[in-house]
Amino acid sequence: MWAHRLVAPQRLEPIDVPVPREAALAPGEVLVAVAAGGICGSDLPFFRGGVSPDVGSDAREFGTPGFPMHEVAGAVVASRHPDVRVGDDVVGWAPRFDGLAELVVCDGDGLHTHDRRLPPRTAVMLQPLACVLYAMEQVRPVSGRTVAVIGQGPIGLLFTHVAKTAGAAHVVGVDRVDRSAVAATFGVDEPVRASSDLWAASLPAGERPDLVVEAVGHQTATLSHAVDAVAFGGEIFYFGVPDELVYPLPMRLMLRKNLTLRSGVTLERRRVLAQAEQYLREHPELAECYVRHVFPVDDAQSAYEHAVRPAAGQVKVVVAAT
Repeated sequence: MWAHRLVAPQRLEPIDVPVPREAALAPGEVLVAVAAGGICGSDLPFFRGGVSPDVGSDAREFGTPGFPMHEVAGAVVASRHPDVRVGDDVVGWAPRFDGLAELVVCDGDGLHTHDRRLPPRTAVMLQPLACVLYAMEQVRPVSGRTVAVIGQGPIGLLFTHVAKTAGAAHVVGVDRVDRSAVAATFGVDEPVRASSDLWAASLPAGERPDLVVEAVGHQTATLSHAVDAVAFGGEIFYFGVPDELVYPLPMRLMLRKNLTLRSGVTLERRRVLAQAEQYLREHPELAECYVRHVFPVDDAQSAYEHAVRPAAGQVKVVVAAT
């Protein structure tokens, strides 16, 4: 079967690898024929050649076929999960980050059977949307509040859309890249083109947001900027997988401002994937404005090169096999 693997930092190569054996599936596992995969910000440090300090025993590593990709949509070709059937069109997690391949073994609890009228290149967006919906369940209700999202990439824009849909009174999107062309579509009332430290330093006391979502990740500075920016008694949600085991935090400022800091991985994955599909039905305009760049699987190299260089007008980059 086809797959791609990293042979050097920022360099993929196509290879042929053996087909996973159905008999090797563990209870609860599902074999998926990948039709589309989304490139996530959490994949890009690996693409650059980095290694996470806590990848865990399930993760793959540099040089592994299919690595690095974990957002996948496709058809089930074998299943040992009681609720996932052969022939189902599914979307969800490739838990070992090895989804850049023709076939991938997934945990059935991390998959959702979606409406087959939804094409895979669109369905794959349900995975990041599910992550955002679950994160927003963890924070205090945002109705009537001011919400700021640091980072207006694919995840950050979903946070602004979900916050505005949930009734946020004012939504601020902060990014060094000009996102003004897509800001209104994603519910951003105030697009800010600036570094997060300069934005935080410029805020008058009466205009500080009640909730700040840190959606940049992959470095340590922006979390402190979120602490600087948020209002007294406010809340910060740190989203994503940290590249460092320890992050510096201005604890005295956290204390003096009576702040709440939250984070966490996405649990109840099948439930929130189904919720994401319902959200997309209610907001069908997201389908066109979110997935704007689709590359054929033979050109996966170009897809990752595109994703790793954020640009105005760029949102989600998808690799499609069909």
